[in-house]
Amino acid sequence: MNELLPPELQPDTVRIVPLGGIGEIGRNMTVFELNGRLLIVDCGVLFPEESQPGVDLILPDFDYIKDRMDDVDAIILTHGHEDHIGAVPYLLRLREDIPIIGSELTIALIEAKLAEHRIKPYVMVVQEGDVEKIGPFECEFVAVNHSIPDALAVAIRSVAGTILHTGDFKMDQLPLDGRITDLRTFARLADEGIDLFMVDSTNAEVPGFVRSEGEIGPVLESVFAQATGQIVVASFASHVHRVQQVFNAAAKFGRKVCFVGRSMVRNMGIAEELGYLNVPDGVLVDLKNAPSVPPEKIVYMSTGSQGEPMAVLSRIASGTHKSIAVGPNDTVIFASSMIPGNENSVFRLINGLTKLGARVVHQGNAKVHVSGHSAQGELLYCYNTVEPEYVMPVHGEPRHLVANGAIAVKTGVPAGNVLLTEDGSVIDMHDGKCAIVGEVPCGHVYVDGSSVGEITEAELTDRLTLGEEGFIAVFAVVDRQKRRIIAGPHIQARGMAEDDSVFDNILPKVTEALEEAIASEGATTYQMQQAMRRVLGRWAAKSLRRSPMIIPTVIEA
Repeated sequence: MNELLPPELQPDTVRIVPLGGIGEIGRNMTVFELNGRLLIVDCGVLFPEESQPGVDLILPDFDYIKDRMDDVDAIILTHGHEDHIGAVPYLLRLREDIPIIGSELTIALIEAKLAEHRIKPYVMVVQEGDVEKIGPFECEFVAVNHSIPDALAVAIRSVAGTILHTGDFKMDQLPLDGRITDLRTFARLADEGIDLFMVDSTNAEVPGFVRSEGEIGPVLESVFAQATGQIVVASFASHVHRVQQVFNAAAKFGRKVCFVGRSMVRNMGIAEELGYLNVPDGVLVDLKNAPSVPPEKIVYMSTGSQGEPMAVLSRIASGTHKSIAVGPNDTVIFASSMIPGNENSVFRLINGLTKLGARVVHQGNAKVHVSGHSAQGELLYCYNTVEPEYVMPVHGEPRHLVANGAIAVKTGVPAGNVLLTEDGSVIDMHDGKCAIVGEVPCGHVYVDGSSVGEITEAELTDRLTLGEEGFIAVFAVVDRQKRRIIAGPHIQARGMAEDDSVFDNILPKVTEALEEAIASEGATTYQMQQAMRRVLGRWAAKSLRRSPMIIPTVIEA
């Protein structure tokens, strides 16, 4: 991003700044500002890829608002998925009493998450049809269908115009809970006039319509009917509808269901308590009692469908789970899609389970997943219903955003009114007119163990180099006054296939380079170290075809 700072915000103008979720699938967060007050919609995390070793989570960049936390009137959460709520505990570290607004299930999930961080939030539960005054904004909440119950879109009215933010949504006409996306309210809002439509883009490249969640049930029943041993179903820990269909299939075939994984146990307990999950009598069994159930009568409902190394399914595949092992006659079902960037991890997990003899059922060989995001046909319906003046595609990689914008243009939105943005873009709206007016710094913030934001891109590059290219250390002791080497250079390598004897041929040249550096008038320790590094680096690239991390050390006696 070529940083172009925005102009001073004018009165009665809404400024919109996405701090995550634009150009990526995850860490959704958008800040709306009007007359000195801030409203935040969503605050989620992004899960790391293989190119980010050691990273646990990736947060939105809070730097834009960290000095203005007292100006924040509320955080609105559109639904309870991690990529929309997972970063809330980290934001509340900056100010713990920010009001959090969301639906019943969403609030219950975020309260449980915050309890683990020892934070007791100030919350407000809303439902579809509610209208709340939040600072200078009036927010109306609209029911939308998604892969988690109780999802909401939000219409944000202000003196500057009206914004409709869909959150994540699809238009399942036969949802399990009977709660469809409320196009009637979309149409009513359209009659009032929607100036800016912020639209979920995840499936904008997918033709047609997303299949109904209800179609998963018969597929699961077919797999259950063929299974002769244990069944392990892996899904997201918040996919209540998918878990419901697992319960339905288990009850039909006389199996018990056991939740495995802390987040799965926590979230499904909340969903059952609030009435979003119907657990048939006698079907649920605790993990400690599961060994007493015959293998052909048990279903383990687990986390880890994305190949996360410490999640339940990965530990089962590696044989390190203390309670569950799979082998021939067992069936493993991946009842979720692959998040972009996780493909290698998921396929590695599938291969590992297959080697153990299990039958592995996944999206590639059975219709065991339907998406929670609108495809092209549904987006066309929405654009024709909403008839917005301006469109800002959100929640997607660049290809998704561009595809979504193209759909908007097909329905009559002028191409110049499609705002293709990225994290840190600044959009101003005044009297219903929108424009991109600049950019603010907006990077990735890494959670690495107990540290937040302390790991840099350069350090991640070093980790990758260590893992992929290896490590060479070279050590020497010198007497600078006498301009001679007292000990060394000594070379040691780690993470490289070659034996240390491979350095015998290059060691004289390293010694020669160090001697020349010592002989130079005023040579510093750093210059001596760099002299050895250069020789080793050129040699490793030419002879070993490697680019290892090289750490030279020179000590003056």
